[in-house]
Amino acid sequence: MAQTEVLLLQPLPNLGGEGEKVRVRSGYARNYLLPRKLAIPATRANVRQVEALEARRLQREQAERTTAEELASRVEAVRPVVVVKTGEGGKMFGAVTVRDLLEKLEEAGVSLDRKKVHLPAPVKTLGEHEARVRLHPEVERALRFEVVSENPIESGPPEGDGEAGAED
Repeated sequence: MAQTEVLLLQPLPNLGGEGEKVRVRSGYARNYLLPRKLAIPATRANVRQVEALEARRLQREQAERTTAEELASRVEAVRPVVVVKTGEGGKMFGAVTVRDLLEKLEEAGVSLDRKKVHLPAPVKTLGEHEARVRLHPEVERALRFEVVSENPIESGPPEGDGEAGAED
């Protein structure tokens, strides 16, 4: 079978990553990769062009990572407090979700996309909790937040009041 070399313009599973030179069957290149603009023929001019594109991509990725690191430090500095309604004994009505966290982060001046914040499950208890913030494939941080009640928590009758200490 005749084979040809092509330069991939995007990462393809089981074939290679962006900018890689791969050897594939001629028909696969001619009928699938080239018409869909997934690859270009591996000529000298195209190799130089892809190398230039790769250099720019590396610079862009470095800038994105630096920006993500700066945003991650701002996220770590913020400690949001989510105020919720509670019933008897501190039982929450509803749950704290990613949307609630994003609102509190917005109030603190940190703007994030909803898809970047991962909360394992909706929070249904008071206290301190943690969510993961993935800003870049190489930059992931923990977002610690606290859930508090908006009204004072009423507990049962005080124990040990008077009668227990009245032994003669």
